[in-house]
Amino acid sequence: MAGYLTTHVLDTARGCPARGLKITLYEVSGQSRHKLTEMETNADGRTNSPILPQEEFRTGTYELIFFAGDYLRATGQDGDDPLFLDQVPIRFGMSDPEAHYHVPLLLSSYGYSTYRGS
Repeated sequence: MAGYLTTHVLDTARGCPARGLKITLYEVSGQSRHKLTEMETNADGRTNSPILPQEEFRTGTYELIFFAGDYLRATGQDGDDPLFLDQVPIRFGMSDPEAHYHVPLLLSSYGYSTYRGS
């Protein structure tokens, strides 16, 4: 089985999935990056399909950009301008060609966390 990448976003301030949050995935090589895809989270805070499916998966360094500011504005959680959090980048490596990598984002207006999920 080939590897693949999934993600999801939970709004920890409101205690619910973050629906409608735009996410962009880049492949990173040295100082450059190449955009692979852009998706939006569904009602469950997940993308409708893996953000990097098996047929496109390869090991390497990647970056997810979560457009938190747009989501926070849309849900009335934006606070003062400029926002404390706007775009949240998470750069990570995937070394196992057969693994399922899951990179979630737990988000609020003034903080976030992530981990390698399952």
